[in-house]
Amino acid sequence: MIGITSIGTYVPAHKIDNYDRMEQFNTNSWFLDNKTGFRFLARKEETDETSDLCVKAFQALQNKTGIKTEEIQCAVVITQNPDGNGLPHSSAWLHRKLGLPVNTACFDISLGCSGYVYGLSILKSFMEGNGFTTGLLFTADPYSKILDENDRNTELLFGDASSCTLMTDKPRYSIGKTCFATDGTRTEAIWVNPATGKFEMKGQAVFKFSLQKVPAQITECLEKNQLAQEEVDLFIVHQGSRYIVDNLAEILKLSNEKLPFTAAEVGNTVSSTIPLTLESLVDSARPGKILLSGFGVGLSWASTVITKQYA
Repeated sequence: MIGITSIGTYVPAHKIDNYDRMEQFNTNSWFLDNKTGFRFLARKEETDETSDLCVKAFQALQNKTGIKTEEIQCAVVITQNPDGNGLPHSSAWLHRKLGLPVNTACFDISLGCSGYVYGLSILKSFMEGNGFTTGLLFTADPYSKILDENDRNTELLFGDASSCTLMTDKPRYSIGKTCFATDGTRTEAIWVNPATGKFEMKGQAVFKFSLQKVPAQITECLEKNQLAQEEVDLFIVHQGSRYIVDNLAEILKLSNEKLPFTAAEVGNTVSSTIPLTLESLVDSARPGKILLSGFGVGLSWASTVITKQYA
């Protein structure tokens, strides 16, 4: 059985204080605290590429676990903002920078906010199908590459970060059945507009989508895993904004402790929001069952349940 053994993360030290930009974007502290929820936004070094963020997350994982590069049989990068122009794939650059063995399977998956949940299922199946015992799942989506610095709808939301999840045949958390969904008719809700080359997001449309589709999928996921909502110890959802997270908690009738908002000092880090929240929980192995739900770019959404494994 392949599952999650540990997680390493990287959050850049440099952060933008949104309070300093209230006048620029004609907003106020109440909006920042209660709507976006993001006081600070992490920003990568200008010279750092997507693969560099992945390297730093791996180094954090290595410091915890002592994992050696020669042990790694596969490495998968979840990103929609790859190195350069995406050719070659970011996982090839990562392979080079880490000095991974030549027989290491490396590939990218072009997904955003739903990417971590998709990635867990993909890598679990890929590893089990090929008899692998040690693999890495990376997330890194530095939206600072594509943000329009004058766009209030996006510039106040997104931060840069990365994660590296160690998946092995001796997991601390197993991965349950996963629900997937896509609505390609709403691609323009979050996209880089081909006419302008600018990143754009229709905030109200994304908010409505999140509240209409995600609770229903969470219910479906619970049923698929034969669980009652009360049997899940913690719900970790994509940290799109405090307003989205708080409203999901209200719809599902969950406390903010059971469905928390955790990204106030980092920002919406796209595919990395779930592993950033999950990292310390996996290492301490406290909650028995955790439901994960990612949703956004695509539009795409996916949910699963992970379960603590007892020695």
